[in-house]
Amino acid sequence: MNTSDAHLQYPIGHAQLPDGPLSTAQRTALIQQIADLPAQLTAVAQAVGGEGLQLPYRPGGWTGRQVIHHVADSHLNSYFRYRLALTEDHPTIRPYNEKGWAELPDVAATPVTVSLTLLESLHSRWVTLLHHLSEAQWQRTFYHPGMQRDFTLDQALAMYAWHGQHHLAHLKLLLPSN
Repeated sequence: MNTSDAHLQYPIGHAQLPDGPLSTAQRTALIQQIADLPAQLTAVAQAVGGEGLQLPYRPGGWTGRQVIHHVADSHLNSYFRYRLALTEDHPTIRPYNEKGWAELPDVAATPVTVSLTLLESLHSRWVTLLHHLSEAQWQRTFYHPGMQRDFTLDQALAMYAWHGQHHLAHLKLLLPSN
């Protein structure tokens, strides 16, 4: 992959996960990114427009439509992962085939507004949960067999805040000014 391809695939770089517990200020900033994401995605999707969302953000990449539906799928999974980690002792979460999910027929048949509305409601509920976690709960863990590693809920917060901004940057590549 050349530098230009890497920039298109990872326009904000790779996720940086904390080694230890996050500070209250760091958590607050990351939770705010998750809270703000649905409105940001909606604004960019509207600016790109329906025809623009049918285009891939890079050669060989997903279309804008696939990106939006993927974020909804991914963040639903993350919300469930949080709930599992908060109610079970170090659960092993179930990974899923992201590429396969992005190619399912509902992705092409469902308006992006459905996933944007879903994200608005989901993030409202998720952010409420995040604001009510204790320090000990932030250190609860789950095991991701696809990545072959453990995650604390602090690390998952950093990962999913990055994930939202990562895909928001992909959609911005579709803006007419780019």
